[in-house]
Amino acid sequence: MKNLIRVSKFFLILALVFGFTFLILNSKRKDASTNNFDTFAKCLTERGAKMFGAYWCPHCKNEKAAFGDSFKHINYVECTEQVNECIAAGITGYPTWVLSDGTKLVGEQGPEELSKSAKCPL
Repeated sequence: MKNLIRVSKFFLILALVFGFTFLILNSKRKDASTNNFDTFAKCLTERGAKMFGAYWCPHCKNEKAAFGDSFKHINYVECTEQVNECIAAGITGYPTWVLSDGTKLVGEQGPEELSKSAKCPL
């Protein structure tokens, strides 16, 4: 009986160690990727890139999701609320990225394409 209790305690401690290790490693990995996209998103904004979209647009949702929490650093125009700004910019589809040189990128671009177009490193 004493051996069974010792073995049970051993496996419980082992499971806790593995569980905490997994949680710590995952939280560090998430923080690193968020920081990388924070820098990238800030670069896009500093270089004058602007995303035009609509809350109901599934492609806009995908584009936002690609940035995760870092999307808060993106210069974003919600065309259902800022209609005049979207009309003035000549937006005809969602999402549309407008770069500082006037280049329009219509449709989902993803971080890789935006990095190339805006010359912001990922």
